[in-house]
Amino acid sequence: MTTRVQMIIETLRDNPKRTFTAREMAELFIERYPNEIKEKQKNPRYRNHNELIAQLAAEIGGERTQAAKNQCKNIATKDKPRPRLYHWLEDVTIPDAINSTTFEKPNVHSSIGDSGTDVPILSEQELYPLLIKFLAEDTGLFCKRIDERKSRNTQGAGGNHWLHPDIVALETLDKNWSSVVRDCVRNSNDAFVRLWSFEVKKDLNKGNVRKSFFQAVSNSSWANYAYLVATGLDSAVEGELQMLAGLHGVGVLILNTQSLFDSQILIPARERNNIDWLSVNRITEENKDFDSFIDQVGIYIQTGRITKSLWNS
Repeated sequence: MTTRVQMIIETLRDNPKRTFTAREMAELFIERYPNEIKEKQKNPRYRNHNELIAQLAAEIGGERTQAAKNQCKNIATKDKPRPRLYHWLEDVTIPDAINSTTFEKPNVHSSIGDSGTDVPILSEQELYPLLIKFLAEDTGLFCKRIDERKSRNTQGAGGNHWLHPDIVALETLDKNWSSVVRDCVRNSNDAFVRLWSFEVKKDLNKGNVRKSFFQAVSNSSWANYAYLVATGLDSAVEGELQMLAGLHGVGVLILNTQSLFDSQILIPARERNNIDWLSVNRITEENKDFDSFIDQVGIYIQTGRITKSLWNS
């Protein structure tokens, strides 16, 4: 059976003029390797074609990409801007083993799991640290998890429905500025920070897409940038998301749990120029985590000081 590493090498070798995202390569795997993919297609876990593609794309990233590079120096990736792009380097001598489509067998002690085993299904709570890691490393955001269980619930049962975002973040625009410019801006009315807010879901489908989106609208629209995050989505709902994003400005980010480098912003959020401080105050009064977040934002605005131990990133 052809392994995922072999599929990566062969597909790029046979398409030397093209670049691929992980999803595009996954689509091609189904065409090129129908026998190898057939058993996976029978798995009831994948309710539709898009979920299967999301799984295959996850299997392409991470350690399998590195294994392909180790076996064949022609394999190349470009990580920025996102998503990661895969391509074939033609000016590298191709080993005879690659030309003859034979490959060294994977080390049986390797942790790569190249047999194409399924990526574990993660709970929504398990996605939070992965999203924080991606945001911190990819965009330099300082992130904080908002635990709704720490809320006071002063409004009674249901009073805080859709109030809390899952993750909030501070973006510091002045980190590379000179001290003279930084001090000048701090004494002006110009903004030198942006606030981000994220609502996280495992996946988006016809049954939950509108509910999930409007939950993000409700708990995240106060920020400069608001995002709905999922590990995958049914292709049938992308048009609905584009329409809703156009109306409300909330963006959509697809989190690749097996290869965070391959995560991508599917729909960019529309920037809100001014923070909705009334909404911020509402959440702050109810939730200790959010109160701590706003406190740290205020400290940074006043002093330029970041206490990293108080952030999750």
